Amino acid sequence: MKKILIALMLLNSLVFAQVKKGNKVPDFDIQMVNTSQKNVKLSELKGKIVWLEFWATWCGPCIGAMPHLADLQEKYKDQLRVIAISNEPAKRIEQFFAVKPFNLSFAVDTANVLRKYFPYQLIPHSVLISADGKLISSTNPEQITAKIIDSLLKGQAVHLEEKRDNLSTDYVKDYFYADDQLKSRVLWQPMIKGAGGMMFSHLDKPAFSGRRLTFINASLSSIFRRAFGDFPYERTIDSLGSLGENNFCLDLIVDSKHKLDEELKQELVKKYKVEAKIKEQIKEVFVLTIVDQEKFAQVKRNTDNSRTYFARHGAIDQKGILLKDFAEFLEGFGGLGSLVIDESDNADKLDIKFTFQPEDKNSILAILNNMGLGLRKEHKLISFLVLKRL
Repeated sequence: MKKILIALMLLNSLVFAQVKKGNKVPDFDIQMVNTSQKNVKLSELKGKIVWLEFWATWCGPCIGAMPHLADLQEKYKDQLRVIAISNEPAKRIEQFFAVKPFNLSFAVDTANVLRKYFPYQLIPHSVLISADGKLISSTNPEQITAKIIDSLLKGQAVHLEEKRDNLSTDYVKDYFYADDQLKSRVLWQPMIKGAGGMMFSHLDKPAFSGRRLTFINASLSSIFRRAFGDFPYERTIDSLGSLGENNFCLDLIVDSKHKLDEELKQELVKKYKVEAKIKEQIKEVFVLTIVDQEKFAQVKRNTDNSRTYFARHGAIDQKGILLKDFAEFLEGFGGLGSLVIDESDNADKLDIKFTFQPEDKNSILAILNNMGLGLRKEHKLISFLVLKRL
């Protein structure tokens, strides 16, 4: 029995092992969304070059690459199969291509099974498989051109720049380890190649809660925005040019949570010659208000004093959220194309969870209506963070 268990464990690790360049790709199933055949085996595509494009509806560069994929699919109709694969629900993908009908095959991998064969951290992530089922390359979509496809069809070798993502699961531990007793530290590091941009506030770590910030591959502009009170991107006037776009890694630990923002400001001013000021301007905005008290009363209230923060284009799942925070979500992720401020004068803590179609403004407006909320346009005096090189 023990030998059987060991054998099964070994088999499982082999089944989901990363496919190496030049090796045969396993014959996995692909769950299709917009084709009559709901499940396609890779072996059914034998004889065609297969391009698996890992993407998401909230990923701007992914959507920007779609016309390129569609053009090549049209050019090589019977010789190339491009399949765009997302780990989002099928319903969300259907919403997307209903508004943006690219001539491509769409599929979902909500369990991230295929990601185990072709690991990635950043999207878009392009996987090119030869007509005889071998991995040609994991690369970026712009690397796959008509010239590359022509060469493959002629049986010629091709050379594509490999996309090498950093697959670390704990950047803070790996690159910024700090003992719980550490009182203060300022540590700048160059960007981590192959990693995404993120910020850790360590609120879930009692030893560092409120007195530590860690930035991974963050732009200088985004670090300034955090230092000046979490200014949204939409409310920042950035004249830093290439300096503001450069990515940095920073770990800041202070001895008291009351000093965190001020010491972050001081460190930025000391290290970079940047003037940062808050200025007010009159802007047309959406004002969030309660328009139907009965409907609004049906919105779930938070009862366990918890606070969660998941949000992205097309989805929100937050507990203990205030309407002023919800207005910030609508401004950053609602697809409204406008600043949003809250004038509801409501302090209830809400549990809000829904998905919507950011490609269609009416989608979020319908949800707001069902919640008893409305938006009206007004001109308001708005604070902006202005960043300028000295």
